[in-house]
Amino acid sequence: MEVAQVLHMNGGVGDASYANNSFVQQKAICLSKPIREEAITGLYCNTVPRSLAIADLGCSYGPNTLSVVSEFIKTVEKLCRKLNHKSPEYKVFLNDLPGNDFNNIFMSLDNFKEKLCDEIETGVGPCYFFGVPGSFYSRVFPNQSLNFVHSSYSLQWLSKVPEGVNKNRGNIYIGSTSPSNVGRAYYEQFQRDFCVFLKCRAEELVEGGRMVLTILGRRSDAENPAIKEGGYIIWELMATALNDMVMQGIIKEEQLDTFNIPQYTPSPSEVELEVLKEGSFAINRLELAEVNWNPLDDLNALDFESERSESLRDNGYSLAQCMRSVAEPMLVNQFGEDIIEEVFSRYQKLLADRMSKEQTKFNNITISLTRKA
Repeated sequence: MEVAQVLHMNGGVGDASYANNSFVQQKAICLSKPIREEAITGLYCNTVPRSLAIADLGCSYGPNTLSVVSEFIKTVEKLCRKLNHKSPEYKVFLNDLPGNDFNNIFMSLDNFKEKLCDEIETGVGPCYFFGVPGSFYSRVFPNQSLNFVHSSYSLQWLSKVPEGVNKNRGNIYIGSTSPSNVGRAYYEQFQRDFCVFLKCRAEELVEGGRMVLTILGRRSDAENPAIKEGGYIIWELMATALNDMVMQGIIKEEQLDTFNIPQYTPSPSEVELEVLKEGSFAINRLELAEVNWNPLDDLNALDFESERSESLRDNGYSLAQCMRSVAEPMLVNQFGEDIIEEVFSRYQKLLADRMSKEQTKFNNITISLTRKA
C-alpha cells in the first residue's frame, strides 16, 4: 500500500464524507484552542510582523479546515486593535496529500472571507490562500518562510506501514495477539517520521516561529502500547469485523494478513523525547486531553434505559461513519468496494456493543513549540 496514494479522507459532501463525519476532530480542535491562542499571542507580541505566513498541515477539508485559520486571524486582529497596530497581511498555506479534496476548500473560500469580514467589524488585513499538496514528511515550503504551523489529528499517520509487521496475522494494527516486534516496529517508524517532520519544519519556520501540534495519542508508556486504550480498540474492532468476514469466505485470509494501518498513537513522553533529541524547538506546553468516542455523550445524560439503548445505536453509527470517512479509501484499495457496506454494518454493531459496556475515550496530545534561534 502506497500511503501517499490511498491515505486521504472521503471527499465530497455525502453521508460517508469526512466533511459530515469529523466531529471527533472538531472536539479536539476546540479543546486545544487555549494553547493555540497562547502561542499566537506570544508570536505576535514578540515579533510584531507586518506579514504572517500560516501553514495548516494535514488540513483535510470540510468545516474544521478553516476554523483554526479563522481563530488565528481573529486573535491577531484583536491584538492589533488593543495595541493600536495596523493589520498585517495573511498568507495561508493549506497542506495535505495530493488525494485530498482541495476543490472543496477552494469553493468555500469566498464564503469564509465574507463571514470573517462580518465577524471582524473593524476590518481585517488582506488574506491570500494557497493549496500545497505533498507529504509533510518532506520539505514543502521554502527556507524560513513560515511564522506559524498548525496540525491536528494528522501526525499519528505514518509515512508508510512499518517494515517487519508481515507476521501480524489476524490484526490490522497493534492488537492483543500481535507479536512483540510489531509494537516496536510501529514505534521506530514513528520516531523516524517525527524526527524528519521536526527537521523539515525547523528549516521552514523563522526563528521564534511557533508550532502547535495535536496528535491522537495514548496515556500509557508501555513498550507494547496499551491495546485497551481507545485508539487501539477502534482498530481491533475493525479487525474483528474483517476476521468474521474471512471466516465466512467473504474476503480472503491473505488479503487481511497483508493489511496493516499506517498509524501510531504516541505517549506524551515519546513525543517529548523526539523533540528534545531533534533539538530545534523549545517546548512551551505539552498536555493530554480526553475525548469520548462520541463527544455528544458529555451533553446527553439519559434517564431511561430504552433511550440509552437507542442512543448507543446512534452513537455506534456516528462513530462508524466517522471511521469510514477516514478508513474507506484504504479498505477499498486492499479489499475492493464490494465489501464496504458489509464491513461497516458489522463494525457499527461492534462499536455500539463496546460503548454499552464502557465509556471509552480517545487521548489527544497537544504540544506548543517555539523555533529556537
